[in-house]
Amino acid sequence: MITKVNVQQIKKQLVAGNLKNLFFEELGWNRLKGSALSIPYKGRDYIFEPLAEKGGFKVYTCTFTDGPIAEDTVLKQLDRLLEPYAHEKIVIFLDANHTNQVWLWVKREAGKPAAARINKLYQGQSAELLSQKLAKIAFGIEEEDNVDVIGTYGRIKSGFDVDKVTTKFYERFKKEHSSFLGHIQGIPDDEEHKEDREWYASLMLNRLMFVYFIQKKGLLDNTSKHHLDGDKDYLQKRMQLTQSLKGNDVFYTFYRYFLRRLFHEGLNKPELDREPELEQLIGNIPYINGGLFDVHMLEHKYTDLQIVDEAFEKLFSFFEDFDWYLDDRPARKGNEINPDVLGYIFEKYINQKQMGAYYTKEDITEYISKNTIIPFLFEKAAEQCPIAFTPDGPVWSLLRDNPDDYIYEAVSRGANEPLPAEIEAGVHDISQRTLWNKVAPETHALPTEIWREVVARRQRYEDVRMKMASGDITSINDLITYNLDITRFAQDVITYCEGTDLLQAFYNAIEKVTVLDPTCGSGAFLFAALNILKPLYEACLKRMRTLVTERESLDAALPASQRKIYNRIDRFRTILARVDQHHSQQYFILKSIVINNLYGVDIMDEAVEICKLRLFLKLVAQIEKPDELEPLPDIDFNVMAGNTLIGYTNLEDVRRIIGQNVFAGSELGASLASIEEQAKDIERSEKHFRSLASRRITK
Repeated sequence: MITKVNVQQIKKQLVAGNLKNLFFEELGWNRLKGSALSIPYKGRDYIFEPLAEKGGFKVYTCTFTDGPIAEDTVLKQLDRLLEPYAHEKIVIFLDANHTNQVWLWVKREAGKPAAARINKLYQGQSAELLSQKLAKIAFGIEEEDNVDVIGTYGRIKSGFDVDKVTTKFYERFKKEHSSFLGHIQGIPDDEEHKEDREWYASLMLNRLMFVYFIQKKGLLDNTSKHHLDGDKDYLQKRMQLTQSLKGNDVFYTFYRYFLRRLFHEGLNKPELDREPELEQLIGNIPYINGGLFDVHMLEHKYTDLQIVDEAFEKLFSFFEDFDWYLDDRPARKGNEINPDVLGYIFEKYINQKQMGAYYTKEDITEYISKNTIIPFLFEKAAEQCPIAFTPDGPVWSLLRDNPDDYIYEAVSRGANEPLPAEIEAGVHDISQRTLWNKVAPETHALPTEIWREVVARRQRYEDVRMKMASGDITSINDLITYNLDITRFAQDVITYCEGTDLLQAFYNAIEKVTVLDPTCGSGAFLFAALNILKPLYEACLKRMRTLVTERESLDAALPASQRKIYNRIDRFRTILARVDQHHSQQYFILKSIVINNLYGVDIMDEAVEICKLRLFLKLVAQIEKPDELEPLPDIDFNVMAGNTLIGYTNLEDVRRIIGQNVFAGSELGASLASIEEQAKDIERSEKHFRSLASRRITK
């Protein structure tokens, strides 16, 4: 097997869609000879192009030439129809523009039903997880003579065979948390100090999981500025080094001598501020910032904290049973975990009944977030650019001219297929509906739908489509009422806007919107809001670049004396220049959202720590090269512990309450003056913080 696979190069070829280079140059597979296969299915022919093979295991591509990739059920059926030509295979399905990919492999074991493993890579999505999987099916030249279909199948299985992992990880985590807790010394082991002991155990595990994610990313002890070639076993090797230098458990070697220094003096300090001898101990470690590795209040409170080496040895053994990926939510499968598991662990681990804490699932947070944030943005944009939102303006013309783009597939499924004559007969004659309670085929129906439900859904589709096409929908709230794709509509309004005023209005609204979750927990709603705002930021910046380029092309054809000043274009140039100060536009966007848009409060300190940790990992996930890593922003102003049910929300409320107190004397008056002065200090500090955080922090 290849001793060192270039995962970054695999990712590059994967994102670019260079599948031939990916298989032939990076993975060491051979060209699959033969002609393309034409497979008929439901009235059309699907073309399967031979791509690569290894030891008799084959890879085909299939392009949906007329648009997007079909649903998983269709892909599985096509894979089955390909069986006579290739039993062991991977099929890569592509859309018409080759910007989206779906990889399908079917696991087969004797005595068990076949299980399809599907991996999707859509435009703009992180390719890290799929790249790591593909790295496992890479072959070296020295293996060429010994490769057969069984060996290749084993490689494929190790990379693509996955089962649900979150619950498995959580069950193991509970045991390891309890074990680790028992090794903590320096905090009394009694009822009075129970919460502090549990909190510190969670704090240490959170810190170590953060380090584990970034070490598996290749960010620790790098030798290159251009490649993520850091030590992916950094913690284990540093423990061995520490024990060889100091002895096993001599003065609690690893915790006191190494970890505390790594956290507080390494990850938490710029390199120029570190002690000279520290690099020999911790190696080449980036400055993380963000407050995660500050000396914690518990470490100030309990100065004699000790944890034996055995606790970390057991913990790292547990961690090594899983594959750690800083990726967009692909997994919860096999042994793959991503930062979302941290939120799941917290929500499950706390005593829900006692604390009154309950986890809101993704589909709910996504639905609530998009249907509150997007209407707000439209209202704000309409205030700044009302002409674009008139009934016959450019915004609503998108709905009128392209109604099917914004109707969900679950509503439109089969709407263009003619109804069978025996079903059609019952539309106007109730006595002809004897077959309406039978299950309809998938050409017309959603899973388990009967004909009665199909006809009702088709009627709703036609009614909504007619309203859109006739221009009756001219309010953003109507998209919610009629259950239209409000997210895609918002992105398209920005992508296709012609006027600079409308684009600036949307960008101003997006940049200034603030989303507050007063009981944020580990951040479920904040992450849903982030996922709504991110593509809108992207659409704005992309459109700005296009308009600036177009303006520059027009100006280039004019003499300098005839060129005009366009304030909006100049404003776009300023914004784009700010973006370009960062190595990564994605990092700029996510950092802007975290600093400017997201706010959370929770009564539990531990919840706040988890929420911050997840936000930080989201930023670190964007890093492709070591020199792209910027110190993380301090978000203490954004996410904080507190009780949202008591106290005042603003200074005016304080003034009003004190003013209404007829017994208020000089003491209360002095208190108000002190509160006002403190409020001004905080406001000044917050403004200064935002000013610094919005700029790129350079070494």
